[in-house]
Amino acid sequence: MRVDRLQTSALSRRGFLWSAGLGVGATAARVDGAGPGVRVPLKIGHRAAHMNMVGNFDVFRLARRIPGLMGVELQVTAGKPNLRDWDAVRRYKREANRWGMMIPSLAGLWDPGVSILRSPVAGLNLAQAIRAAGFLGSGVILAAFFGENAPDMNREASYGPVVELLRAAAPRAADAGVVIGLENSLSPADNKKLADLVGHPSVKIYYDLFNMARFGHGAEAVGGVRLLGKERICQVHVKNGDRLIAEPGPIDWKAAFEALNGIGYDGWYVFESTHTSESNVIEATTRNIEFLKQHCRMPEA
Repeated sequence: MRVDRLQTSALSRRGFLWSAGLGVGATAARVDGAGPGVRVPLKIGHRAAHMNMVGNFDVFRLARRIPGLMGVELQVTAGKPNLRDWDAVRRYKREANRWGMMIPSLAGLWDPGVSILRSPVAGLNLAQAIRAAGFLGSGVILAAFFGENAPDMNREASYGPVVELLRAAAPRAADAGVVIGLENSLSPADNKKLADLVGHPSVKIYYDLFNMARFGHGAEAVGGVRLLGKERICQVHVKNGDRLIAEPGPIDWKAAFEALNGIGYDGWYVFESTHTSESNVIEATTRNIEFLKQHCRMPEA
């Protein structure tokens, strides 16, 4: 596909939903007649890759079997077919509608070998993911960069090009009704600095507390919720490796949910737990959802 064709194809959010017949994303707007004091439902999803369902259109059928699960986070480039194939994009949309599921976000947007820090095609990959997300009604694309692919936030020569890349992509994302969610190995303070340097409401943080611990920021993970605030956190990954989130691990999820309640977070919680089988996906996620619902609350509508 030619780059100029891709770059000029972005429609407004309204245009996407109208042309799609008010598809997947349109159902999330609000509940008509919900008066003061009514809380909107918790938005709970699971990443397809961690359901062992990459490239499998049956992922929504499996998700439908899990009480309380509302959506599936898809991968852009992983699996065959994937979201570089527009026939596959259309089929994923049909299957999501068929099973009454949403596609809140897209992950895995980089082609093999592409890095936000040093690849000239990173901007093209962002544009491709934004286009797919707009068509599917997904509100967030996850832009990941870890370790050596993350900028050094103490050196402008390192973080400056990333800031400029994100500033350039942000208006296209805004036009499609999409937020670019940054998930990385940076500390909460450095994530705040990066988001504030970009300075655009369509570039926020996809917050993964488990990854904060994994990359040496565990002591700051829960406090990072308050530091970043509702205005910077667009989505949250929830996981505890192959254990239930109620079990001991690097993150105190009860405290994490209390912090998220405290900032009025009202976005999606997306599980990224590791599973061994389809039955394990259903059983473990059902129990994880029960724990999440015990400790999370949505702000009043």
